[in-house]
Amino acid sequence: MTLKAVRAVQACDVIAVPVSGAELKEPYYEEGDMREQSRFWLDRCVAYGIAARAVPEAAGKARLFLPMPMIKEKAVLKEIHDRDAAQTAALLDQGKNVVFLTIGDPSVYSTCMYVHKRLKAMGYPTSLIPGIPSFCAAAAVLDIPLVENREELHVIPASYGIEESLSLSGTKVLMKAGRKMPRVKEILLRDGTDARMVENCGMDSQKIYRNAGEIPEEAGYYSLLIVKEKKNSGNGGERA
Repeated sequence: MTLKAVRAVQACDVIAVPVSGAELKEPYYEEGDMREQSRFWLDRCVAYGIAARAVPEAAGKARLFLPMPMIKEKAVLKEIHDRDAAQTAALLDQGKNVVFLTIGDPSVYSTCMYVHKRLKAMGYPTSLIPGIPSFCAAAAVLDIPLVENREELHVIPASYGIEESLSLSGTKVLMKAGRKMPRVKEILLRDGTDARMVENCGMDSQKIYRNAGEIPEEAGYYSLLIVKEKKNSGNGGERA
C-alpha cells in the first residue's frame, strides 16, 4: 500500500468491502462486533487482507459490504451497482468518510469505479488514490521492462476475445486470464509467442511461469500475462 492509502484508511469512518460471491444480495452495513458471515467475506477479500496487515486501525472500522457479482448481465449489474451507490451515499449523508478497498490501481479494471462514478454524478466529493498496477508489479517480479524506446503497451481483458489484440505490436498485458487460460495458452503456443505469467502477484501463493509451455491450463483469477514481441538479431531469433 502507498502511504497515502494507509493514511486514508486510518482516517476513514467506514471501509467498503466488495463481495463477489452470490450470497450477498443487498449492501450490508455493520458496526462493532462482526457476525460469522462478515468474517467470511473479509477473509475472502484480498484487498481487505492487505489493508488489515498494513493498517492495524482497519480492524476497528465500520464495514460496508457491497455485492459485486462476477456476471456480465448489464441490466442486472446496473441495478446492483445503483443500490451499492445508494447505500454508500446514505452513509456519506450522515457525514461519514468511506474508503473503498481495491487491489492495484483503482483506475485499471477496478470494481470500485462502478460506485465512484455514480457518487460523482450525484454530486458527492470523490477522489482516487493511485496504487501499484498489477502489470507493473508483475514486470518487477519478473525483473523485465514492460516497454522500451518506441514500444507500445496494450492492456487487454483476457476474459473477452484476444486473438486480434495479440496481433498488436509492442507488449501485450493480458489481465485476469484464469478462466480463458486453455484458449490463451493454445494461441500463445501456436504463434510461438514470448510470454510470461505471474499468478497471485505479491501474495504468499505467487507463482511465476517464464514461457508459454510452463503456463498451466488451470490458473487462478489473479493471473496476469506479459506477452512480448520477439526481437530479431543478426543470428536469428532472440527472446525479448
